[in-house]
Amino acid sequence: MLAGSLAGSPQPVLPAQGLLLRPWGPADVPVFLSAYQDEAIRRWHTRRPSSEARVRQWFDGYRQDWEQEKGGHWAVARDSGGVLGRIALRSVDFDAGAAGVGYWVLPEARGAGVATRALLALTAWALDEIGFHRLHLDHSTRNQASCKVATKSGYRLEGTKRSAGVHDDGWHDMHLHACVRDV
Repeated sequence: MLAGSLAGSPQPVLPAQGLLLRPWGPADVPVFLSAYQDEAIRRWHTRRPSSEARVRQWFDGYRQDWEQEKGGHWAVARDSGGVLGRIALRSVDFDAGAAGVGYWVLPEARGAGVATRALLALTAWALDEIGFHRLHLDHSTRNQASCKVATKSGYRLEGTKRSAGVHDDGWHDMHLHACVRDV
């Protein structure tokens, strides 16, 4: 795996078992902003956009992340284009062959396997096509839904990071999960 394998091409659209992972676009700004009004998303994500202008800044940052090989950010969408959630590849480290992942799903799409299908698709692409060796994610130990998604997607629980994530109600212990490419 070499640096330049991301920035050298456009961010891909990835199929995800009846869903598409696609780059965020201008038409997605209102639904992205609205997502952060959802109580569950707000509970687990303390960094939130406050306006459509701020969302556009985030989307610009997402494009820069791709161009600078720092990460990739996708809308999880129906084939028809409607957004159901978000998934991201972050903290890309080509030297270590590792990256982090994160996700959320809109209320109307929860319980339908959307996050699991998106995570499976992103994982397969990152490990098999790009060549990462290890992907990791963390979530509050209180977020049972995220733990189930990670486990169903082949991310083994590696441990608990004590008081490692701050949320609106204070510091939370965080589960660390990882998926390692078969060698």
